[in-house]
Amino acid sequence: MSLLLNIEKQILTLRLPGSSRDYNVSTALNGVGETSGSGCTPRGLHAIRAKIGEQQPLNAVFVGRRFTGEIYSSLLSDQYPKRDWILTRILWLSGKEPGRNRLGAVDSMQRYIYIHGTPDTEPMGVPLSHGCIRMRNADVIELFDLVVVGTELLIEEY
Repeated sequence: MSLLLNIEKQILTLRLPGSSRDYNVSTALNGVGETSGSGCTPRGLHAIRAKIGEQQPLNAVFVGRRFTGEIYSSLLSDQYPKRDWILTRILWLSGKEPGRNRLGAVDSMQRYIYIHGTPDTEPMGVPLSHGCIRMRNADVIELFDLVVVGTELLIEEY
């Protein structure tokens, strides 16, 4: 089992023995890049470091990787219009290439790069995130349930 993200196509592919599954995603509005503070989606080989949010409800709101007790709604969105919504599940990524996406100023894990759910009103297939990989909530639950910690993800620009 492995994952492949094509940033140009905004498609995340889950490769399973004998089959695959594609998911529409939204990567960084700022494009690709590995530097801390860039707001870009990092390239290269990564692994899922941690799975966060198992058993939480659909649209559970996370801040600092912790469930806030809130459930996302349009009313909550209106109350906090500037919040970067991290919903439902988190797959925290760790770079596997020292100097490219691991350690120092390019460390994906220390940049808090995740695959996570986002409000279903947000478009997929359009780069709009702050560096993370956003997914539909139902899709991120499905992916969360299929992958294990250590599953590799290759992030390619094209």
